[in-house]
Amino acid sequence: MRDLTLFTRQPVAHRGLHDAARGIVENSRSAVSAAVAGGFGVEIDVQLSADGKVVVFHDTSLDRLTQGRGAVNAQPAATLHGMTLLDTPDHILKLRDVLDIVAGRSPLLIEMKSAFDGDMRLADACVALLADYAGPFALMSFDPDLIAHVRHTAPSILRGIVAEGRYDEREWPDLSNRLRRSLPRLLHWPRTRFDFVAYRVRDLGDGTPRLMRRLGIPVFAWTVRTPEQRARGATLADQIIFESFVPGHPPE
Repeated sequence: MRDLTLFTRQPVAHRGLHDAARGIVENSRSAVSAAVAGGFGVEIDVQLSADGKVVVFHDTSLDRLTQGRGAVNAQPAATLHGMTLLDTPDHILKLRDVLDIVAGRSPLLIEMKSAFDGDMRLADACVALLADYAGPFALMSFDPDLIAHVRHTAPSILRGIVAEGRYDEREWPDLSNRLRRSLPRLLHWPRTRFDFVAYRVRDLGDGTPRLMRRLGIPVFAWTVRTPEQRARGATLADQIIFESFVPGHPPE
Protein backbone atom coordinates (compact mmCIF):
# COMPACT_ATOMS: atom_id res chain seq x y z
CA MET A 1 0.00 0.00 0.00
CA ARG A 2 1.51 3.31 -1.09
CA ASP A 3 1.32 6.44 1.04
CA LEU A 4 -1.14 9.06 -0.27
CA THR A 5 -0.98 11.38 2.75
CA LEU A 6 0.21 14.24 0.54
CA PHE A 7 -2.99 13.91 -1.48
CA THR A 8 -5.51 13.42 1.32
CA ARG A 9 -4.37 16.07 3.78
CA GLN A 10 -6.15 18.95 2.00
CA PRO A 11 -9.30 19.28 -0.14
CA VAL A 12 -8.80 19.08 -3.90
CA ALA A 13 -10.14 21.83 -6.18
CA HIS A 14 -12.16 20.30 -9.01
CA ARG A 15 -10.77 21.61 -12.32
CA GLY A 16 -8.87 24.14 -10.25
CA LEU A 17 -10.43 26.79 -8.01
CA HIS A 18 -12.77 28.15 -10.66
CA ASP A 19 -15.51 30.71 -10.13
CA ALA A 20 -17.55 31.95 -13.07
CA ALA A 21 -18.80 34.95 -11.08
CA ARG A 22 -15.20 36.13 -10.77
CA GLY A 23 -14.29 35.30 -14.34
CA ILE A 24 -12.22 32.24 -13.41
CA VAL A 25 -12.94 29.38 -15.80
CA GLU A 26 -12.44 25.70 -15.01
CA ASN A 27 -9.13 24.09 -16.02
CA SER A 28 -7.59 27.51 -16.68
CA ARG A 29 -4.33 29.09 -15.61
CA SER A 30 -6.28 31.34 -13.23
CA ALA A 31 -8.13 28.39 -11.68
CA VAL A 32 -4.99 26.31 -11.21
CA SER A 33 -3.09 29.27 -9.77
CA ALA A 34 -5.93 30.08 -7.36
CA ALA A 35 -6.02 26.49 -6.09
CA VAL A 36 -2.29 26.49 -5.45
CA ALA A 37 -2.45 29.89 -3.73
CA GLY A 38 -5.31 28.65 -1.55
CA GLY A 39 -3.33 25.64 -0.35
CA PHE A 40 -5.55 23.10 -2.08
CA GLY A 41 -4.81 20.08 -4.21
CA VAL A 42 -5.50 20.53 -7.92
CA GLU A 43 -7.58 18.28 -10.16
CA ILE A 44 -7.54 18.78 -13.93
CA ASP A 45 -8.83 16.97 -17.02
CA VAL A 46 -6.67 16.09 -20.00
CA GLN A 47 -7.22 14.79 -23.51
CA LEU A 48 -5.37 14.66 -26.80
CA SER A 49 -5.35 17.24 -29.57
CA ALA A 50 -5.46 16.22 -33.23
CA ASP A 51 -1.67 16.14 -33.31
CA GLY A 52 -1.31 14.04 -30.18
CA LYS A 53 -0.49 16.74 -27.63
CA VAL A 54 -1.95 16.67 -24.11
CA VAL A 55 -4.33 19.58 -23.55
CA VAL A 56 -6.23 20.53 -20.40
CA PHE A 57 -9.97 20.51 -21.13
CA HIS A 58 -12.94 18.57 -19.82
CA ASP A 59 -15.58 18.51 -22.56
CA THR A 60 -15.22 16.59 -25.80
CA SER A 61 -16.65 19.67 -27.55
CA LEU A 62 -15.31 23.23 -27.62
CA ASP A 63 -18.78 24.76 -27.69
CA ARG A 64 -19.47 25.42 -23.98
CA LEU A 65 -16.26 27.17 -22.97
CA THR A 66 -14.79 28.71 -26.12
CA GLN A 67 -15.80 30.55 -29.27
CA GLY A 68 -14.78 27.46 -31.20
CA ARG A 69 -17.08 24.69 -32.33
CA GLY A 70 -16.76 20.95 -32.71
CA ALA A 71 -14.56 18.30 -31.20
CA VAL A 72 -11.46 19.15 -29.19
CA ASN A 73 -9.57 16.25 -30.75
CA ALA A 74 -10.20 17.60 -34.25
CA GLN A 75 -7.93 20.61 -33.63
CA PRO A 76 -4.12 20.77 -33.37
CA ALA A 77 -2.63 21.86 -30.06
CA ALA A 78 -1.45 25.22 -31.39
CA THR A 79 -5.00 26.13 -32.43
CA LEU A 80 -6.43 24.99 -29.10
CA HIS A 81 -3.77 26.84 -27.15
CA GLY A 82 -4.75 30.04 -28.95
CA MET A 83 -8.42 29.76 -27.97
CA THR A 84 -9.65 31.94 -25.11
CA LEU A 85 -11.89 30.48 -22.42
CA LEU A 86 -15.19 32.38 -22.44
CA ASP A 87 -14.72 36.14 -22.05
CA THR A 88 -11.46 35.94 -20.12
CA PRO A 89 -7.75 36.37 -20.88
CA ASP A 90 -7.18 32.66 -20.18
CA HIS A 91 -6.44 30.20 -22.97
CA ILE A 92 -6.67 26.43 -23.20
CA LEU A 93 -3.60 25.03 -21.47
CA LYS A 94 -1.26 22.22 -22.32
CA LEU A 95 -0.38 19.76 -19.57
CA ARG A 96 3.16 21.13 -19.57
CA ASP A 97 1.74 24.57 -18.73
CA VAL A 98 0.01 23.17 -15.64
CA LEU A 99 3.18 21.43 -14.50
CA ASP A 100 5.01 24.75 -14.77
CA ILE A 101 2.28 26.61 -12.87
CA VAL A 102 2.00 24.10 -10.03
CA ALA A 103 5.75 23.42 -9.89
CA GLY A 104 5.40 20.87 -7.10
CA ARG A 105 3.64 23.25 -4.71
CA SER A 106 0.36 21.28 -4.60
CA PRO A 107 -0.62 17.66 -5.21
CA LEU A 108 -1.95 17.23 -8.72
CA LEU A 109 -4.66 14.77 -9.78
CA ILE A 110 -4.75 14.36 -13.56
CA GLU A 111 -7.90 12.78 -14.96
CA MET A 112 -7.38 11.21 -18.37
CA LYS A 113 -10.55 11.41 -20.46
CA SER A 114 -11.44 8.36 -22.51
CA ALA A 115 -13.83 7.10 -25.17
CA PHE A 116 -13.32 3.53 -23.86
CA ASP A 117 -12.00 2.60 -27.28
CA GLY A 118 -8.66 1.00 -26.38
CA ASP A 119 -6.60 4.03 -27.42
CA MET A 120 -3.61 4.26 -25.05
CA ARG A 121 -1.92 7.28 -26.64
CA LEU A 122 -3.11 9.69 -23.95
CA ALA A 123 -1.70 7.54 -21.15
CA ASP A 124 1.62 7.22 -22.97
CA ALA A 125 1.81 10.96 -23.63
CA CYS A 126 1.05 11.80 -19.99
CA VAL A 127 3.66 9.35 -18.72
CA ALA A 128 6.26 10.88 -21.02
CA LEU A 129 5.49 14.46 -19.95
CA LEU A 130 5.53 13.55 -16.26
CA ALA A 131 8.82 11.66 -16.39
CA ASP A 132 10.82 14.68 -15.21
CA TYR A 133 8.17 16.30 -12.98
CA ALA A 134 9.34 16.42 -9.37
CA GLY A 135 6.08 17.33 -7.60
CA PRO A 136 3.41 14.97 -6.22
CA PHE A 137 0.97 13.81 -8.88
CA ALA A 138 -1.27 10.90 -9.79
CA LEU A 139 -3.01 9.77 -12.96
CA MET A 140 -6.63 8.67 -12.82
CA SER A 141 -9.46 7.80 -15.19
CA PHE A 142 -12.92 6.31 -15.45
CA ASP A 143 -11.39 3.90 -17.98
CA PRO A 144 -9.69 0.94 -16.29
CA ASP A 145 -7.84 0.08 -19.49
CA LEU A 146 -5.90 3.35 -19.27
CA ILE A 147 -5.04 2.71 -15.63
CA ALA A 148 -3.98 -0.88 -16.33
CA HIS A 149 -1.76 0.46 -19.12
CA VAL A 150 -0.11 2.96 -16.77
CA ARG A 151 0.43 0.16 -14.26
CA HIS A 152 2.38 -1.84 -16.84
CA THR A 153 4.30 0.98 -18.53
CA ALA A 154 5.04 3.19 -15.50
CA PRO A 155 4.33 1.24 -12.31
CA SER A 156 5.95 3.84 -10.07
CA ILE A 157 3.26 6.43 -10.96
CA LEU A 158 0.40 6.68 -8.49
CA ARG A 159 -2.83 5.71 -10.21
CA GLY A 160 -6.50 6.00 -9.35
CA ILE A 161 -9.86 4.98 -10.71
CA VAL A 162 -12.83 7.35 -10.99
CA ALA A 163 -16.16 5.62 -10.50
CA GLU A 164 -19.79 5.91 -9.50
CA GLY A 165 -22.48 3.54 -8.31
CA ARG A 166 -24.60 3.52 -11.47
CA TYR A 167 -23.71 4.14 -15.10
CA ASP A 168 -26.89 5.57 -16.58
CA GLU A 169 -27.41 4.98 -20.29
CA ARG A 170 -28.14 8.68 -20.87
CA GLU A 171 -24.79 9.73 -19.41
CA TRP A 172 -22.85 6.70 -20.65
CA PRO A 173 -24.54 5.71 -23.94
CA ASP A 174 -21.57 3.86 -25.39
CA LEU A 175 -20.74 1.55 -22.49
CA SER A 176 -21.36 -2.16 -22.84
CA ASN A 177 -23.63 -3.93 -20.37
CA ARG A 178 -20.57 -5.74 -19.06
CA LEU A 179 -18.91 -2.47 -18.16
CA ARG A 180 -22.10 -1.10 -16.62
CA ARG A 181 -22.05 -4.05 -14.25
CA SER A 182 -18.32 -4.22 -13.53
CA LEU A 183 -17.28 -0.57 -13.22
CA PRO A 184 -19.29 0.28 -10.08
CA ARG A 185 -17.83 -2.76 -8.33
CA LEU A 186 -14.25 -2.07 -9.47
CA LEU A 187 -13.94 -5.63 -10.75
CA HIS A 188 -10.92 -4.58 -12.82
CA TRP A 189 -8.78 -4.54 -9.66
CA PRO A 190 -6.61 -7.54 -10.72
CA ARG A 191 -5.58 -5.55 -13.82
CA THR A 192 -5.43 -2.01 -12.50
CA ARG A 193 -4.24 -2.38 -8.87
CA PHE A 194 -5.20 1.26 -8.32
CA ASP A 195 -3.81 3.20 -5.34
CA PHE A 196 -6.97 5.22 -4.67
CA VAL A 197 -10.56 5.65 -5.77
CA ALA A 198 -12.48 8.82 -6.62
CA TYR A 199 -16.14 7.85 -6.09
CA ARG A 200 -19.24 9.94 -6.77
CA VAL A 201 -20.37 11.59 -3.55
CA ARG A 202 -24.00 10.47 -3.83
CA ASP A 203 -22.86 6.82 -4.00
CA LEU A 204 -20.40 6.78 -1.08
CA GLY A 205 -22.79 4.70 1.00
CA ASP A 206 -22.57 1.82 -1.48
CA GLY A 207 -20.68 -1.29 -0.54
CA THR A 208 -17.78 -0.75 -2.94
CA PRO A 209 -16.34 2.51 -1.54
CA ARG A 210 -16.94 1.27 2.00
CA LEU A 211 -14.96 -1.87 1.20
CA MET A 212 -12.12 0.16 -0.29
CA ARG A 213 -11.72 2.12 2.92
CA ARG A 214 -11.77 -1.05 5.02
CA LEU A 215 -8.96 -2.35 2.82
CA GLY A 216 -6.95 0.83 3.43
CA ILE A 217 -7.42 2.25 -0.08
CA PRO A 218 -8.11 6.03 0.11
CA VAL A 219 -11.42 7.25 -1.28
CA PHE A 220 -11.98 10.76 -2.66
CA ALA A 221 -15.54 12.10 -2.90
CA TRP A 222 -16.47 13.84 -6.17
CA THR A 223 -17.83 16.36 -6.89
CA VAL A 224 -18.70 18.01 -3.55
CA ARG A 225 -20.73 21.21 -3.99
CA THR A 226 -23.01 21.58 -0.94
CA PRO A 227 -22.63 21.51 2.85
CA GLU A 228 -24.61 18.26 2.92
CA GLN A 229 -22.27 16.65 0.42
CA ARG A 230 -19.25 17.92 2.36
CA ALA A 231 -20.59 16.33 5.54
CA ARG A 232 -21.14 13.09 3.65
CA GLY A 233 -17.59 13.21 2.29
CA ALA A 234 -16.17 13.87 5.76
CA THR A 235 -17.88 10.75 7.08
CA LEU A 236 -17.55 8.34 4.16
CA ALA A 237 -14.40 9.44 2.31
CA ASP A 238 -10.79 10.35 3.04
CA GLN A 239 -10.91 13.66 1.19
CA ILE A 240 -13.18 15.71 -1.06
CA ILE A 241 -12.85 16.98 -4.62
CA PHE A 242 -14.88 20.19 -4.46
CA GLU A 243 -16.23 23.14 -6.42
CA SER A 244 -18.73 26.02 -5.99
CA PHE A 245 -17.40 26.97 -2.55
CA VAL A 246 -14.07 27.47 -0.81
CA PRO A 247 -13.35 25.21 2.18
CA GLY A 248 -12.57 27.25 5.25
CA HIS A 249 -14.44 30.31 3.97
CA PRO A 250 -18.01 31.20 5.01
CA PRO A 251 -20.58 31.04 2.21
CA GLU A 252 -21.33 34.36 0.54
